[in-house]
Amino acid sequence: MGTGTGIGRVRGLGSAKHGSQHWWRQRLTAGSNLLLLVWLIVSLLRLPLYDYRALMLWLSSPFTSVALILATISVFYHLRLGLQVVIEDYQHDFSRVVAIVALNFYAIGGAALAIFAILKIAFTGAAA
Repeated sequence: MGTGTGIGRVRGLGSAKHGSQHWWRQRLTAGSNLLLLVWLIVSLLRLPLYDYRALMLWLSSPFTSVALILATISVFYHLRLGLQVVIEDYQHDFSRVVAIVALNFYAIGGAALAIFAILKIAFTGAAA
């Protein structure tokens, strides 16, 4: 018939069916963070100079800009997923809702600011 006890089915207790999706998303973003940040470190180490002009030229290339935007999205989404679990585990009153809303604003705002900075450098190039 079903899983769980009869009273549990009546009360609606049991799995909400969202935990495994959250877990998989956190693992996928962790893997993409690892790949993208290894790429970032290796590509920075391969630069001939570390002056302002060389870094601006490197950041203005399309491949670098797209990879940095993907890394930004992945890092901030992973941050949001991880901190959401911490908030849900340790906050048990109305402050949980406020904290999750603040977390969402922070993650979206931080990612938008970082993406704006990357795009500004990518479109203006080293002329700035």
